[in-house]
Amino acid sequence: MAIEKLNRPDWHEYYMSIAMTVRRRANCVGNRVGALLVHDKRIIATGYNGTPAGMPNCDEGGCDRCANRDKYKSGEAYDVCICVHAEANALLSAARFGIATERADLYTTMRPCFSCAKELLQAQVNAIYFLHDWQHPREDLRPHYDNLLKYFPGGVHRVDIEDTELEWAVSNARKK
Repeated sequence: MAIEKLNRPDWHEYYMSIAMTVRRRANCVGNRVGALLVHDKRIIATGYNGTPAGMPNCDEGGCDRCANRDKYKSGEAYDVCICVHAEANALLSAARFGIATERADLYTTMRPCFSCAKELLQAQVNAIYFLHDWQHPREDLRPHYDNLLKYFPGGVHRVDIEDTELEWAVSNARKK
């Protein structure tokens, strides 16, 4: 009796599928993002975006930026947003438990923002793999952001897999 061989995902599809599952914990009313850090083909930390532990969640009015979407432009006023981004939460989880992130790869459902990219570089993350694109909202700052991304030794790459939860996860994909 022949055993049917499963169509195994490649490593990038595998990790991105896990990042997509992690993001299901996100409660931000904007973009819902999941991220994970991988070192030597082992997941060392995960993170999703949301308010700090113990605080009211975004969907409970915990973040003024999320509660008043009409008051803040997309991609701006992150300094008043109390949400911790998924990528930062993955780094912070690793730090909290004493796990080194040097040479790890990041898988995230959205290309990291400027601030997260700086933090990932400082943590010596090797490469970024993302599902959905993010562009800096100010066109005059995009070259600075693009230049920052050039410093990842392993580069920045898009993983092209289907996202059946796109409208739920990405704010600009939602039907108005």
